[in-house]
Amino acid sequence: MKLVFLYQPVKNIEESMAYYKGVLGFEEAWREGEHTAALKLPNSDVKLMIEDDGSESEVGGMFLVDSVDKYYKENKEKIEFVKKPMDIPPGRYATFKDISGNIIRILDFSKE
Repeated sequence: MKLVFLYQPVKNIEESMAYYKGVLGFEEAWREGEHTAALKLPNSDVKLMIEDDGSESEVGGMFLVDSVDKYYKENKEKIEFVKKPMDIPPGRYATFKDISGNIIRILDFSKE
């Protein structure tokens, strides 16, 4: 697993983009629709992904794996998956809980 995004839910995407860019000096990396955007973090390959659609409400990391489907098959008996593998624009995505109940997000870039 490789950390690629830090997920941060926000109340308003436009206000948050203005804050992160104008106040903190981050650069926009990309946008996906009207509710999701990523910002380049200074001196890091990890990007900050912000989202205002309310579907994922916990802050946390998003980790790149070779194959979400393979990871799911190999770990579904020992990990509590919250969201089973699903399609997202760059590939596949799933979430599970660690032993403290924190959400861990995994994705692959199989569609790129």
